Amino acid sequence: MAKTKLLDQVRSKIRIKHLSRSTEKIYVYWIRKYIIHFDKTHPSQLSTSHIESFLTYLAEKENVAASTQNQAFNALIFLYKQVLRIDLPEIKHVKRAKKRHTLPVVLSKSEINLVFNCLKGTPLLVSGLLYGSGMRLNEALRLRIKDLNISYNQVIIRDAKGQKDRVTLLPQSVKLHIIELIDRRKMEHVDDLSRNRGFTILPGALSRKYPNADKELGWQYLFVSDKYIMSPENKICRFHFHPSYIQKAIKKAVRESGIIQPASAHTFRHSFATHLLENGYDIRTVQELLGHKSVKTTMIYTHVLNRGGLGVRSPLD
Repeated sequence: MAKTKLLDQVRSKIRIKHLSRSTEKIYVYWIRKYIIHFDKTHPSQLSTSHIESFLTYLAEKENVAASTQNQAFNALIFLYKQVLRIDLPEIKHVKRAKKRHTLPVVLSKSEINLVFNCLKGTPLLVSGLLYGSGMRLNEALRLRIKDLNISYNQVIIRDAKGQKDRVTLLPQSVKLHIIELIDRRKMEHVDDLSRNRGFTILPGALSRKYPNADKELGWQYLFVSDKYIMSPENKICRFHFHPSYIQKAIKKAVRESGIIQPASAHTFRHSFATHLLENGYDIRTVQELLGHKSVKTTMIYTHVLNRGGLGVRSPLD
């Protein structure tokens, strides 16, 4: 039997552990770069000193951000511990990339409305959810119909960052549009089923545990693309929109609105948190809605509130 290629082993181990596809893409990228950096030497033939040398090279020669260097470090640790089953000595002699302390871009409510006025259709509805509930873009696009509790005005975000579920609010302003979208999805799904196309891709091993769940309405994505794809089981499926579709629409809307700040889809999440704090909501509540593990992460928004520098009143005023 042919031996499985190393990067395929990495992909397999990541999927067994139910890590996200974005994590898989990042880890494979850094492991491949590490191997190429040492003239395609197999990692089992490399030592801790090679890892230290590679990470230092990223900081000194490629000037990567601290978070990027940490991604590479985590990818290599995963490779050695989870795939190659090699226990590494402590890694000490690495020049760490400088950690930049940057404040998030936050738009005012009037600026948010200017951007929304330049959006329409699905990008407008998704952007409304991002600003109205604090979701990340991928969290919104991965929503399935069963994750929306219309009666309680709640959205359940499954397998979010850190592999945790959380509950956030469903904004009243988009509720009617969401109901109309669900009704359209019901009709599309009935039509898809009549043509043997009403399937979706289920997370993890659910397709084996619940063989018929992939054609149930509740498991269908809310924001589906018009294009069909083939599932691993060779079924014709509907998948959600690619993030770039929404990102490009928002970038165009920001440009047309005349806003100078480099706003993006994630800016709506930053604005959600900042505006809640401006309205007097407790920071612990905001932390829970955002899904932050530590309140220290949420504290960044206290520095961008509309109160001048750190809430201090200027003597000129």
